[in-house]
Amino acid sequence: MFKTIIIIIMILLAPGKGGAQRPRVVLDPGHGGRDSGAVGPLGIREKDVALDIALECLRLNRDLFADSLELYLTRYGDTLISLRDRGRLAKGLRADALVSIHCNQAPDPRAQGFEIFLHRKNDPRTAPGILALGLADSLGSHLQGRLGIKARGIKWADFQVLRDTHGQLPAILLETGFLSNGTEAEYSSRATGKTALALALVESLIEILYDE
Repeated sequence: MFKTIIIIIMILLAPGKGGAQRPRVVLDPGHGGRDSGAVGPLGIREKDVALDIALECLRLNRDLFADSLELYLTRYGDTLISLRDRGRLAKGLRADALVSIHCNQAPDPRAQGFEIFLHRKNDPRTAPGILALGLADSLGSHLQGRLGIKARGIKWADFQVLRDTHGQLPAILLETGFLSNGTEAEYSSRATGKTALALALVESLIEILYDE
C-alpha cells in the first residue's frame, strides 16, 4: 500500500503529463467471441480472465489513480477482434504502450508461473525497445516480488500483435499463469486475484511511462 501511495504522489508531481498528455495505453484482452483461448479443467476460459483483468485495469486507473493513464481496450465485451486489427488500433491511436493479456496452458498440470514476451527483434537501443524491456522488468518484479507468482522469465517471440507493432511502440504480451494448473486457475478466477494482477499491470505502466 505504501508503494501505491508513492506512485500516486509521483503522478501528481510529474511534469507535462496532465490532461491530453497522459500516457496512452492500449490493453488487448486476448481471444474473445468464438475463440475461448485456453480452457482449464475447472472450465475457466482464457478469454474471460483476460477481459476481466483489462476491465479491472480501467476501474483501478479511474478509482485509484485518478485516470493517470488514457486507457483503451481492443475489446470491451465477448467479441472476436482480428489480430491485425488489435495492432492497427494501437498504431492508429499512437499509443505509448500496448499490453496483450493472456493465460497459459500446458499438458503438465504442474506447469506454473507467468511469462512476459517481447518481439524477437526487440532492440533495447531504440526508444520503443527500451520502454518495452523496462515495462517487462517492472511488471515481472510486481508479479513475482509482490504477488509471489513464479517467474518463468522474459522471453522473445514473433506473436502477430508484437510483430505488427514492432519498432513503432513498446509492446509486451503477458501470460498471467496456467489455467491447466488448478491453483493458478483458481487464483485467476477470483475477483481478488484479477484485481491483484490488474493492479500490478497498472502500477508498472505508471512507473515506466511517467519515468520516461
